[in-house]
Amino acid sequence: MHTFLCRGSDRIGNSKMTSSSGRIDVHFHPLPQFYQDAVIAGGRGPTVSTGFPAWTPELALELMDQNGIASAILSISQPGVHFGDNTKARNLSRQCNEFMAKMIGDWPGRFGAFTALPLPDIEGALAEIDYAMNTLKLDGIGVLASYGEKFLGDPLFDPVLALLNQREAVVFVHPNYHPSSRALTLPWPGFAMEFTFDTTRAAVNLMFTGALQRFPGIRFILAHAGGTLPYLAWRLSAAPFIDPRSIKLSPEQVLASLRHFWYDTALAAGRQTFGTLNQVADSGRILFGSDWPYAPKAVTQASVKALNEPGFLGTEQRNAIDRGNVLKLFPRFAG
Repeated sequence: MHTFLCRGSDRIGNSKMTSSSGRIDVHFHPLPQFYQDAVIAGGRGPTVSTGFPAWTPELALELMDQNGIASAILSISQPGVHFGDNTKARNLSRQCNEFMAKMIGDWPGRFGAFTALPLPDIEGALAEIDYAMNTLKLDGIGVLASYGEKFLGDPLFDPVLALLNQREAVVFVHPNYHPSSRALTLPWPGFAMEFTFDTTRAAVNLMFTGALQRFPGIRFILAHAGGTLPYLAWRLSAAPFIDPRSIKLSPEQVLASLRHFWYDTALAAGRQTFGTLNQVADSGRILFGSDWPYAPKAVTQASVKALNEPGFLGTEQRNAIDRGNVLKLFPRFAG
């Protein structure tokens, strides 16, 4: 059965999802063919053994309508755009950003975008921030939790964070596949466990290096409910007592730092994760995320179902996660 999709419209087939209602998904990935080709040419493969998932804008809109997603904010996933050559990385990031800007223009209200940066090329990243925010008018910035051996919070990235702090940017932090994780002999794919550790390490590094305090204007969204960060919250708050020479924050400052972050629900929608997330995160900073298409349709459907399970979340919190909290960061999606 074929469906008819019209650009510039919110209508697919006989269904209609308006930008003034429905979920706003902050964790949604485009996979245009030119990007897949660049990843393979750069010596990096897809995250899963089955290869890159099927992706087109039409498939994206179909998935969105089937799951009550009014708008989705696009971001380039792991492994990013830098595969060893600064010039190629700058060109690929520009191509990705212009592609996402075109999707925003072609389907008004349905898409937003986090700028892809050619990190760890600092000079290239600073230039791309200016272009994407001033010319393309993208919604925020997308970064990976680590680049090579270095995590966010390392002084290498301070010039980028300083500019983003000046602009009070929203910064979406997605895990990378760290070299230490790649070296493990475990046979299980990186997304199952290793990605969560990458995000956790970056968030802790941002906290313990003082980067959150130096750049307080940045609104950081952590993918996948912050990885293992919520579960480790009490342990992290105890760390200053154990090693006060290395960790200069007080326990209270550690917990306050955890509440500074925003967290998405991608692959983290169930009672198990929320048992800790609700204790650690500011309730007004939990956002809906699907991780489509890497998390396939069935997983997106299961995520939506889990968040709507009777007796799990109250109506007010569920509505805030679906839409209300996101509008604090991106009021343009209010319709």
